[in-house]
Amino acid sequence: MRRIGAVLACSLLAACVSVPPELLAPRDQIGDFALAARFALRVSVPDGPPENSGGRLEWEHRNGNDRVLIFSPLGVGVAEIDVGPGRGRLRTADGQLRESADADALMEVVTGRRLPIRQLPNWLLGRSGGAAIVTSDSAGRPARLSEAGWQIEYAYPDDTPGALPKLVSLRRDGEIDLRLRIEEWRAAP
Repeated sequence: MRRIGAVLACSLLAACVSVPPELLAPRDQIGDFALAARFALRVSVPDGPPENSGGRLEWEHRNGNDRVLIFSPLGVGVAEIDVGPGRGRLRTADGQLRESADADALMEVVTGRRLPIRQLPNWLLGRSGGAAIVTSDSAGRPARLSEAGWQIEYAYPDDTPGALPKLVSLRRDGEIDLRLRIEEWRAAP
């Protein structure tokens, strides 16, 4: 009886595990996804010392829309970003709401620098948002991507050709350094 119970419990737990998107489709065919990550952001501001911040984020990319929830290192909600075609909205923990037709410009108001929020879903998967130069690793996965003045580097959890990155580092020389340590990839609900 105990063995049957143990097998049943394992089966139920296995059913609760989210299927990574790489098992659902090849990287170039992934459309919608969700992820959970830790981030570190360093922004250089004119005539001042660099500003550093970090925490956690949850990102859902579905039907060309993005919803990003940002949390402090202690798990307190800091901001919610909603981006869709021709619109961007940022709501902060204190209830302030900022909206813009240009989501990148909205990020500039908040961070002091333009963040390519509309291109990030493609870049997270190692795909071009336009005319990128992509360098692959020995397993055929994106190792580096250069586009629009941004340098993106990828690190993977293992040597599996279809693996999605565990670490994504985005840099724009002298302005922004954003590092994402991705803890979980999921198919978007």
